[in-house]
Amino acid sequence: MASVQQLSAIKDAKVLMVGAGGIGCELLKTLALSGFQDIHIIDMDTIEVSNLNRQFLFRQSHVGQSKAKVARDAVLRFRPKINIKSYHANVKDSNFNVDFFKQFSVVLNGLDNLDARRHVNRLCLAADVPLVESGTTGFLGQVTVHIKGKTECYECQPKPAPKTYPVCTITSTPSKFVHCIVWAKDLLFAKLFGDKNQDNDLNVRSNDTATSSEHSEDIFEPRKDEDIQQYANRIYDHVFGHNIQTALSNEETWKNRNKPRPIYVKDVLSDEPIQQNGNVDKLLANDNLSSLSAMAYLGLKNPQDIWSLKENSRVFFAALKLFFSKRQKEIGNLTFDKDDPLAVEFVTAAANIRAASFNIPLHSLFEAKGIAGNIVHAVATTNAIIAGLIVIEAIKVLQNDAKNCRMTYCLQHPSRKMLLMPVEPFEPNKSCYVCSETPLLLEVNTNRAKLRDLVEKVVTSKLGMSLPLIAHGSGLLYEVGDDLGKDEVANYEANLEKVLSELPYAITGGTIITVEDLQQELVCNINIKHREEFDEEKEPDGMVLHGWTPAPAAENNKEATDNNGASTSSTSKPASADVMEADDELSIVEPGVETLPAGGKKRKLSDVPNSEAPIDEKRAKKIPEKNDGDDVIVMLDDGNDDDITAS
Repeated sequence: MASVQQLSAIKDAKVLMVGAGGIGCELLKTLALSGFQDIHIIDMDTIEVSNLNRQFLFRQSHVGQSKAKVARDAVLRFRPKINIKSYHANVKDSNFNVDFFKQFSVVLNGLDNLDARRHVNRLCLAADVPLVESGTTGFLGQVTVHIKGKTECYECQPKPAPKTYPVCTITSTPSKFVHCIVWAKDLLFAKLFGDKNQDNDLNVRSNDTATSSEHSEDIFEPRKDEDIQQYANRIYDHVFGHNIQTALSNEETWKNRNKPRPIYVKDVLSDEPIQQNGNVDKLLANDNLSSLSAMAYLGLKNPQDIWSLKENSRVFFAALKLFFSKRQKEIGNLTFDKDDPLAVEFVTAAANIRAASFNIPLHSLFEAKGIAGNIVHAVATTNAIIAGLIVIEAIKVLQNDAKNCRMTYCLQHPSRKMLLMPVEPFEPNKSCYVCSETPLLLEVNTNRAKLRDLVEKVVTSKLGMSLPLIAHGSGLLYEVGDDLGKDEVANYEANLEKVLSELPYAITGGTIITVEDLQQELVCNINIKHREEFDEEKEPDGMVLHGWTPAPAAENNKEATDNNGASTSSTSKPASADVMEADDELSIVEPGVETLPAGGKKRKLSDVPNSEAPIDEKRAKKIPEKNDGDDVIVMLDDGNDDDITAS
């Protein structure tokens, strides 16, 4: 039974919810039933069919409509007297500024990407409004509380960087199935069906000039008087046969690696025709392009079967034929979509054929779709548990009871006979560049890198700034905003293409630049250190930012994509251009992996000593503590829109 103080705090509170998805639906329902009277919801998404299995406020008839609006209407049907205001918009829109956030008593996040989470964290810090963060992945979940000056902010601990793979690994020496997926999705699919003008070279170079020049023409351009099957055969032989044969001529590459084997059409299908399903005529006559399927075309039924090399080859040809015969108008503009059955079938087949060539285990369509789309299957029960914990922590915050707030981890397997593990919040990290304004250090070749590289690879990508301003002393180098004049815009655009050392206010070794986001009211200084050379494979950006760090030990963690393609390690997680299908993602760090930034110790808000071990060690390595042989993992919020990309 709620106390009078709790009821008063609930009744008087003005709450902002960001996100109306899996957690958001449960959270809105729980807030309404708990007595909250004034709730505002922001969500930019519309309802999809795939949402209906867990986002219980939505029905089939709502598909295509605003999540925020439909959620509001659904809850008002059983709580008609409360005030719920919905915003079908992006939380990063300029009207959701610091002044907007200041009107709320607490902000509750149910987001599904890192960028938006960081943005909300910064606005909450600027507005001095408490934030309750949350996330779920399958059976795992967590709730954390962030109060300015009292607890760590959302960014006090480093978040994993999107996993990328060097082009040379993807095109020449794949060793994992995810490499084959990246190749099939981002290179082959894009080359065949995407923008023809994009820079995408699928030809493997040989030390033998004659061998390389043999296929110097654009092999992917259809020839005159060539039917679809002839074109498909030529593509197949080139990417799975000739390219592998060419790669083998670089003998140095294979001294310490298993050699791949070239695969040609004649070796797999022996000129036999592709057997079609009896209903193929009906399938081809169907005008519903979204229902086209190579599996249906061939009579394959179970997506969890692992196809043989011959079956993968048939699916490859069938999918390519269906694209060129039924979806010709889309070719040239297509991008991979995990909800496009034909695209998933093509990528699965192509990845498996390549995997067979490099002696990598084949995967089912179900598994391949999970890796390509970075799908982590959601569990409605976990969302409900996490929503309840959010409300519990929100009530504590509203009563100014920070000392009793808890970060709560929802575990898949009991630890110390508990599935919910509460941990005391921690003090702000004094090295956090967001809430402590600690300077950053950027190593960069100032004579080679352009301002555009700095903006795209550091300021927007790593620092998450939406409307950045870059200054050197009193001189402005770059700014974004609607209030800029044409001359200013042109000047800043011109600066983007200039090398750092050649800018009007030159950036060289020893320079300190100021980077600011006016919307987030965030300012940070970056010390520049000139460095001549970078390792292309380990440092593909050609620059290294210190003080902002992804989760450490990326090289030590093993690839873990067993859960239908969902990685169990934040540092090896395959990524996709789409937001992951799990409603509110977590990164999961294996036990024993250090998660603190260099030199940064964490302490509980309370100073009560722990008799077993210092709390900073426990937090850094195991939360909760491993006990009696239980498998324990540490979860730190992430939820980014990672991309499986070749870099």
